[in-house]
Amino acid sequence: MLVVVVMGVSGCGKSTVGPRLAAALAGDYAEGDMFHPPANVAKMKSGQALDDTDRKPWLEAMAAAIAGWSRGPRPTVLSCSALKRRYRDILRTGSPGLRFVYLAGDKALIAARLAARKGHFMPATLLDSQFAALEPPDADEAVTVSIDQPPDAIVAEAVAKLNAMTSSSSRAQRGISRE
Repeated sequence: MLVVVVMGVSGCGKSTVGPRLAAALAGDYAEGDMFHPPANVAKMKSGQALDDTDRKPWLEAMAAAIAGWSRGPRPTVLSCSALKRRYRDILRTGSPGLRFVYLAGDKALIAARLAARKGHFMPATLLDSQFAALEPPDADEAVTVSIDQPPDAIVAEAVAKLNAMTSSSSRAQRGISRE
């Protein structure tokens, strides 16, 4: 079954777009932050950026969940920063057919959103570390959607691009199987 990761830096809209995308796909939604061990949450709350050692168990837990969802009866959308290619590679171990939707946005717009956000453990002061770690995905790895539009427009564009990606992948597989 289809599993999609909505990815991008903190404040790009993953937790807003993810549930709406899941609804548009008639599927389920999971918040990647729920997979963080308590030590990671405490570290971020204190204003410290996570390192790769901190992220590894978080990514592995999500990859295990992705494996289960990919065998399930409904599509699932997971919100997860997935900032680096190697992080996305770990997530892909759960399902080689995993799809990514990258929510791309201007740093100033995202900073303004973070400044207005209340009650989240990720402080706005860590935005620079998010952009420093970000390795934007290539077009063959993810569909990219600009966040400078309303959430419903973001979802509509993501669905259209995912459908196009799935169609071209199916055509390629049929072409390979004929040979």
